[in-house]
Amino acid sequence: MKILGQVAFLLLLGGIWCQNNRNVKASGKSTKKSGGNQGGDAAQTSPVADLTPGSTRGSGSPGNTRGAGDTAEAGGDGAARARAARPQADDMRLHFLKNTQVTCNDRTAAGFYLKEFRGSRRWLLFLEGGWCCYSKETCDSRYQNIRRLMSSSAWPQTKRGTGILSSQAEENPHWYNANIVFIPYCSSDVWSGTGLAPTPPVRPRQAEYTFMGSLIIREVIKDLIPKGIKQAKVVMLSGTSAGGTGVLLNIERVASQLVQLGAEAQVRGLVDSGWFLESKQQTSPNCPETVSCSPEDAIKIGLRLWNGVVPDRCRQLYKKGEEWQCFFGHKLYSTLTSPLFVVQWLFDEEQLRVENIYMGGQSLSEEQWQYIRNLGTELKNSLRDVTAVFAPSCLSHTMITKSNWMSFQVRGTSLARALHCWDRNLEAIRNNKTPAKGCPFHLVDTCQWPQCNPTCPALVDQATHQELTLLQMLVAMGLDLQKLGLDPQGETDSLASMVSNGG
Repeated sequence: MKILGQVAFLLLLGGIWCQNNRNVKASGKSTKKSGGNQGGDAAQTSPVADLTPGSTRGSGSPGNTRGAGDTAEAGGDGAARARAARPQADDMRLHFLKNTQVTCNDRTAAGFYLKEFRGSRRWLLFLEGGWCCYSKETCDSRYQNIRRLMSSSAWPQTKRGTGILSSQAEENPHWYNANIVFIPYCSSDVWSGTGLAPTPPVRPRQAEYTFMGSLIIREVIKDLIPKGIKQAKVVMLSGTSAGGTGVLLNIERVASQLVQLGAEAQVRGLVDSGWFLESKQQTSPNCPETVSCSPEDAIKIGLRLWNGVVPDRCRQLYKKGEEWQCFFGHKLYSTLTSPLFVVQWLFDEEQLRVENIYMGGQSLSEEQWQYIRNLGTELKNSLRDVTAVFAPSCLSHTMITKSNWMSFQVRGTSLARALHCWDRNLEAIRNNKTPAKGCPFHLVDTCQWPQCNPTCPALVDQATHQELTLLQMLVAMGLDLQKLGLDPQGETDSLASMVSNGG
């Protein structure tokens, strides 16, 4: 009994010690000051921000004509922030550019986040999205409301990638072991700007911000040379929304830069939700005095403000003043020589917002519904000649950084599988081998309706935050289904038939 009593006492002490130890770990925050060294690596003691996947209302793409950009700060809910209380081995660390002359809009240091995978010769470079600003009024509004897209002053020291940026094999089976680089968007120029930054007194009031998106990409690659990018076998330049458009605009320049550095890497592009069609809106006579410019007008005006550049071969197709057309993938694609994979929802929410259509909002007119119906067909036609494409018939925006990105399918093939097939095909061609059969990477849904693909993200009513079917949402937005020739029961059966046929 005496021995049992001693054992019990020791176990009790051990339990108290373990509990105290857990409490210390849970409450102990680093008291070290985070490093302010803007010339090199950032300190590892600052908080982590999750790269939250998904689109937010008013988020960043040419669909947002208000110039507001992405309204959601990086970071998750309280639980996610608690998990991110201290840096982990798979976090990306912030590095500021060595060239201090290339900056964000407000002249704070530009930079990038890097998660190295030692020994890997594959690099994934990601351009963040967030639409743009194109006048003093739109830039001032953007600076007040979404400062992180114009300034690095509040960037966290580390980020954790999701989707194709994840370093977890179960979430990102084909790219988890690559060197992953996240380049924050703080130039507001759709990654096209080359504007230099004279001292502020010399600059007119209209141009008090600097726009250096294209230069930031160039400097990031320079700073990655000591990290081994010259020895890369594959460099994939990727991006979502305006970042996807940035891939289209910069991929040839990146390939040329790596050749000049002596690298033998194959440069590839992955464009997610950056393949836009021209707006059906009438040109506003008050543009740019108002913030209601169409995307085309915004880019026309912005190009001058940003000192923006487009790929040479595309620029040669258009006369001076028409370079804005190179921001549209279906006009630019045929001029590119680097391999490109396009990921595009056929009913992209940002494309709809260009026409002031907000699914899940308060109302929808018959004309707007007809525009939605036609949009899928127009996008399919624009993607017909694209070699590698993944286009589900869904209402959504952005895909590759969503944590559930592998769940989306077209004709039974996931995006991750399609990218792997594309990768195998490019490697076979590069090595003069016959590409494998039965491994598809041109995948476009054939059904004609939004949400007819069974793997589509759920539709959510903005007012109630409840999930709805397409027909329920149309009714909630005030449409008379019978007046539109849609028999609720018959249409449900029709949609179910389309779904059962695999979209």
